[in-house]
Amino acid sequence: MKTSNKLVRISKVLSMFFVIFLQIYWYKISRKSKADWEKLWGSIGERFRKTLFELEGLLIKIGQILSTRADLLPDAFIRQIEDLTDKVPPSNWSEIEKILEAEWGRSFHQNFLSIEQTAVASASIGEVYSGVLKDGTKVAIKVKRPSIDSIIKTDFRILGIIIWFADHFVPIPKGFINFRVLFKELKQVIERELDYSKELDAILFFRERFKNMDTVQIPSVYSEMSTSNILVMEWLEGIRLTNLEALDQLTVSRQELAQGLVKAFLPQWLEPGKFHADPHPGNILVSKDGKIILLDFGMIGEITKKDADNFQILIVSLLSKNYAKAVDCLYRLGFLLPEAEPSTIERLLAEFISFRPEQLKEMDLMALKLEMNDMIQALPIQVPTKFIFLGRSFMTIEGIIRHLAPEIELIDIGKPVFMEWLTKQGNNKWSLVWQWIQSQPIFRIIYSATEFLNAPQKLERIKEIEQRRQFQFTIYENNKKQLFQLVLFGLLGMVAGIYTSQTLIWKLSVGVTGVSLIGYFVCYYKLKKWMKYMHKKRRE
Repeated sequence: MKTSNKLVRISKVLSMFFVIFLQIYWYKISRKSKADWEKLWGSIGERFRKTLFELEGLLIKIGQILSTRADLLPDAFIRQIEDLTDKVPPSNWSEIEKILEAEWGRSFHQNFLSIEQTAVASASIGEVYSGVLKDGTKVAIKVKRPSIDSIIKTDFRILGIIIWFADHFVPIPKGFINFRVLFKELKQVIERELDYSKELDAILFFRERFKNMDTVQIPSVYSEMSTSNILVMEWLEGIRLTNLEALDQLTVSRQELAQGLVKAFLPQWLEPGKFHADPHPGNILVSKDGKIILLDFGMIGEITKKDADNFQILIVSLLSKNYAKAVDCLYRLGFLLPEAEPSTIERLLAEFISFRPEQLKEMDLMALKLEMNDMIQALPIQVPTKFIFLGRSFMTIEGIIRHLAPEIELIDIGKPVFMEWLTKQGNNKWSLVWQWIQSQPIFRIIYSATEFLNAPQKLERIKEIEQRRQFQFTIYENNKKQLFQLVLFGLLGMVAGIYTSQTLIWKLSVGVTGVSLIGYFVCYYKLKKWMKYMHKKRRE
């Protein structure tokens, strides 16, 4: 780890954050142009990226997660961090050997014929080494980096300070993102990743889940040699999904591999339970006989039954092109804000589904991505915090599939796999079939008539929510902004009073600062209370 000193890490991260915070407020006060804001966010992203690479640890993972939040963060910032990779130099072998012997209570030679002293892979939390057991079996040994627990603890303290500050002082973005919930979820995911005994449990869960699927292979584990800091697994050889030349030499086609990926991940996204939250190309290999090999189960997410049911109905609605039903599902899942216009979202879904591969080839994909990000930020769309990791999993697999089979439309790959999955759902199948029947023209007429009859009440409710949201939000945010500026003004006055030895100026500044702080926190409390009420209204 390049910088493990606690004070250095804390000072570098906090100084970076507060400089960024002051820059943003200065730009807001100065009312800079859109071009100036683009340059600012680009420079902020560049500085953020450099700091992450310098400090490593938890911070790189935070950067990777932030890079998926195009619905909340500016494009210029996203562009600087979107290709972050969690690769760091390996530790000294002597330090790793000490960890192995401390965990096993004996020399590693008692269990192994040999262990390669050069890491096969090295990330911010752990490193992987290859070894050979006494019986000649080759295994992978995943070891937690030295002192990583204390580094992560320091990083969480830093992040906690930043989250508190952002939650109290930063203007709340579209979608009312809950910083504390985001922090809590991130902490749970990282703490799970730090405990290799939980990863062992996850591997056993997925081995059981895929035991009847001969196209997917999960490594076996050696529980007797695994601890919370060490994980010993079966060594599996495979081809990376980015190595297209090697994949073309296999007996299975790229389209079959793409469908195999969908078969492996579709149940994870649509059924209650755990899902692989970090399926990047380094964690997915293909064996010589065409099997999908899944690795690294440290980052795992979970889906509730209610959310799984809504996702299933959403897929059925999209496949049957029942966009009204799809929009309804998006509302229930929390992806659409109350003021979203259903007909507009329906048109956007129809346009998105109708994209053909030949159209994509003719388009500038980077320009398309930027346009999509702008559209997401302009529309009343949000990504609920609980679905961040699910979205990351889906987008990563979607990108891999497009790379594997760019000439085939994604829906053509997914539809047969979904229908095959549907036939295995038992009683749940008939519920989904009923949803499909409801999507047919005659039922659409009934659905439209019902919507028409309920429209006045719905519009009145949306109108009330929108008016309250716009009016109250503007009042509270303006008050907070003005009071915060007074706090800054008071602090500057205190400094000036001390510097010029003017007691009156110092006392007046202290009074202004104190009153402004009290007013700020009163506004903050009222805003939080109002937001709680608004969340209740949205669920009604």
